[in-house]
Amino acid sequence: MRFSEIVGQHAIKQRLINSVNENRVSHAQLFLGPEGSGSLALAVAYAQYLSCDDKQPDDSCGVCASCRKYQKLMHPDLHFSYPFFAKHKDDAAITFIEKWREAFTSQPYLSLDAWRGYLDADNKQANINIAECHQIIKKLSLKPFESEYKILILWLPEYLDKEGNALLKIIEEPQPNTLFLLVAQNQDQILNTILSRTQLVKIPPLEYNDIKTYLLNERGQPEATAAEIAYLGNGNMAEALTMLQHDASNYHHQFIQWLRMCYSNKGIEVVTFVEQLAKLGRENQKNFLRYGINFIRECCLLLAGAPNLVHLPESELDTAQKMIKVMSIEATEAISGELETAHYHVERNANPKILFLDVSLQIITILHYKTIRQGRTQYIPK
Repeated sequence: MRFSEIVGQHAIKQRLINSVNENRVSHAQLFLGPEGSGSLALAVAYAQYLSCDDKQPDDSCGVCASCRKYQKLMHPDLHFSYPFFAKHKDDAAITFIEKWREAFTSQPYLSLDAWRGYLDADNKQANINIAECHQIIKKLSLKPFESEYKILILWLPEYLDKEGNALLKIIEEPQPNTLFLLVAQNQDQILNTILSRTQLVKIPPLEYNDIKTYLLNERGQPEATAAEIAYLGNGNMAEALTMLQHDASNYHHQFIQWLRMCYSNKGIEVVTFVEQLAKLGRENQKNFLRYGINFIRECCLLLAGAPNLVHLPESELDTAQKMIKVMSIEATEAISGELETAHYHVERNANPKILFLDVSLQIITILHYKTIRQGRTQYIPK
């Protein structure tokens, strides 16, 4: 993985390169970024750059013996640790290394849900167990074999329970030229004892234009499709790539059609539309709701007098400006809440017909009857 293969994040890439060129490489670093931001890919590219035999000013060479081994994730001084679904108490990350290589190679913007799909997860909970902690200590007690550095990339340290305290000594007092690169999404879920021993590298979500350009140039998507998926992805490349695997749908047209039916209280048409939504499949239903949540949020920004914060394509912006004439900020907040709740239940396999009919009735109540639910009561906004 080279820096040039990673979408966006130019400032972070330059910072990492500078730390190597200026000999300011911290032995324990925490790459903290939301899902789909590329934090794991950045950690691998950084490790490859550190080990490259012919470093270029802005990237690893990609052709030396070290880089070729990194491309296959098979370098003897590169080690990975990650959550897994243990079947036996002695299972460790190395048990699943072939699946890990396959997963990361095919999808560098790996999410835990995607990783679960590569494993026989059943209903087990992902974790990094004590056996894996002992394996980490054993691996890193040795000197580097080929490169200047021995590097451990630990993905999602949030899944280290109290067993993670076994790593404190080796993190604080590692062998010479041993690096820990922790890649996390939620700082609050990491053990404070580990957090305090690392240097923080904050990675922001990807920019809308970076995702759109990637989809246009690298994935050959039409302009409209790239714009819609980049908008729905909301800075999450993993989500954007997942959407490409499902049927392309004009979520904007469908969602506006749904709102208009609810506003006009066309009950029979709503029931027919709900039946269509129920046939979309779970992932497309989630994408439809995610689009709706984002679109309503943009309407709320327009109502709040912040048009400079709105990121809608021109045709959709025109529709939003018409829609806000019949909505209030309270109404947009209420609709957004209903859609977020529906998204939560779709993920948990709720009956789609019942779910979407219920949401439709709530939106009818909000838009047609101007009544907004608060808890178990109803009120009419002034």
